[in-house]
Amino acid sequence: MSTQQTQYFWNIDRIMKLIIGLAIAAVLIWLIRYLSDVLLPFFAACFIAYMLQPLVELNRKLIHEKGRAISSILTVVEVLAVIVGITWLFLPNVIKELDVMNGIIHDVTSGKHPIPKEYSDIIHWVESNLRPAEIKSQLAELHLGSLISKGTSLLSESISVIVGVLGWALTLIYVMFILIDYPQISRGFKLIIPHKYRARAMVVVREVQTSMNHYFRGQGLVAICAMIFYCIGFSIVGLPLGIPMGILVGILYMIPYFQYVTLIPVAIICAIFSLNGDASFMSLFGSCLLVYLISQSICDYILTPHIMGKEMGMNAAVILLSLSIWGSLLGIIGMIIALPVSSLIMAYYERYISYPRKKASAQTDNSPTEPSDL
Repeated sequence: MSTQQTQYFWNIDRIMKLIIGLAIAAVLIWLIRYLSDVLLPFFAACFIAYMLQPLVELNRKLIHEKGRAISSILTVVEVLAVIVGITWLFLPNVIKELDVMNGIIHDVTSGKHPIPKEYSDIIHWVESNLRPAEIKSQLAELHLGSLISKGTSLLSESISVIVGVLGWALTLIYVMFILIDYPQISRGFKLIIPHKYRARAMVVVREVQTSMNHYFRGQGLVAICAMIFYCIGFSIVGLPLGIPMGILVGILYMIPYFQYVTLIPVAIICAIFSLNGDASFMSLFGSCLLVYLISQSICDYILTPHIMGKEMGMNAAVILLSLSIWGSLLGIIGMIIALPVSSLIMAYYERYISYPRKKASAQTDNSPTEPSDL
C-alpha cells in the first residue's frame, strides 16, 4: 500500500471510529469485570455447550429426534454419569493414597523416619503448601456414601457449600437451555450485527468459527485420548495418585505444551513415596518419564495429524499470550473467551486492515452468500 493510499485509508473518520471502538471495548471490559461473579456461570455454560454440541447432534441422529430437547437432556445426563462414575470408581483409592502420603510426611517431620538431607526441603515445602491432609478431608466429603450419611447437616455447616452447589446448578441449567436453543442463539448473535456490516462481519465470523472448531473440538478430542493414555500409563508404572495426575495432564493438554508442567508434581510424588522404601526415586520417576515419552509420541505423531491436521490455526505462543492477557484483564471469564476473541481480532485485521484490497477482491470473486446462522 502506497503512502497516498495509507493516508486515504487512515482518515479522520476512521481514526474517530477506532477511538470510539476502543472506548466501547474498555467500557465492556470494565463491565464484565464488575459483573464477573454473575457472568462466570453463563460464560462457562456457553463454553461447555459449545464443546457438547457434536454429542447433541449424535444423540439426535441416534434417537431420530426432530427437535433438540430430549437429545440435549440425554447429553447432559451422559456427561454427568461419566463424571460420577469416574469419581465413584477412583475417589476411594485417591483418598487412600493421600492418607499414605500424609503418613509418610508425618513420620518424616516427627523424626520417626529419617530421610536424606536433600529430601528435607521437598517434604517441608509439600507439607506447608500442598497440605495433603486437608485435601484428603475435602475429597472424603465428596464421597457419595459420606454425603448420604451426613444428610442435610452438610448444608447447614457452611453457607459457601450452598452457594457453590447453586452456582454449579445454575451453570447446569444454562448448559441445558443453551443446548436446546443453540441454533436460535447462533442466529440471534448474527442479528446483533447491523445489516449494513453483516455480510462482511459474517465472513470473519465464519473464519473464526472454523478456527475454533478446529482447535477446541480437535484439541479436546486429543486431550481426552491423552488423558486416557496417561491414566493407564501411570497406573501401569505404579505412580501413586496416577489417575488424578493423568486427568490433570489431559486438562492441561488443551493449552499447548502446558502438560509438561505436571512433571513437577509427578517428581514430588515420586520423591515422597520413594521414602517408603518400596521403590527408588530414579526408577519410579524414570518410569513416569517413559509414560510421558510414549504418550506424547502417540499424541503428537499419530493422533494430532489425523484429528487436528497439519495446521493448528493459531501459533502456540499466540495462544499462551492470549490466555495470559485476557486472563489478566477478565480473570476466568477472560481465559474462556481469550481464543475466540483473539481469533476474531486477528481475522479482522488480516482481512480488512493488513490486506484489505487483496481480501476484498477475493471476496468479490468468490461472491459468498450470507450465512443463515453461525
